[in-house]
Amino acid sequence: MKNRNIVIIAMEVALAFALAPFTGAQPSPQGGPAVEAAATHQPSLEGPCPQGVNCEQLPVIGIHSTGNILRGKTGSFVLEMKPALMFGAMFVNFKVSGTAVAGVDYKALVSPAYIGQSGYATILVHTLPDPRGSASQQAYSVVVTLEPGAGYALGAATSRSAKILISTSCALEACW
Repeated sequence: MKNRNIVIIAMEVALAFALAPFTGAQPSPQGGPAVEAAATHQPSLEGPCPQGVNCEQLPVIGIHSTGNILRGKTGSFVLEMKPALMFGAMFVNFKVSGTAVAGVDYKALVSPAYIGQSGYATILVHTLPDPRGSASQQAYSVVVTLEPGAGYALGAATSRSAKILISTSCALEACW
């Protein structure tokens, strides 16, 4: 029985590799499959490509914020890798800036972030109670900016960083 299971697994892996080039296929009016253009798969790249590296072959990383958060709640930044790596994962470097202070307004964030096979990762921002007192109604920002690294390219300037506002009330833009 054990040998049969190994053979079946080996056949499934071989089949997965054989079908891998067709995962982006779509039916066309002519009746055969048509593969999407590479330009629709990846967002535009930021800046020049390093010498000796084919950036058209690299996955492109983008970042988005889930919106503003109240103190005591958890917000997140979502990293997206296009195309997702079928049999691998990647670590993406980032830096944190903004008016909020790590350890005072939120728990410190640690770089790099791990993007799994799904092509998505989240960086959670756990906010802390306001040590300045409830009289302070000021909002503080947390900005996460992606940094270059080996094995990936960064998306256009609009997707290289994202911001979350930490506030004590819902008087700001989008509290829920």
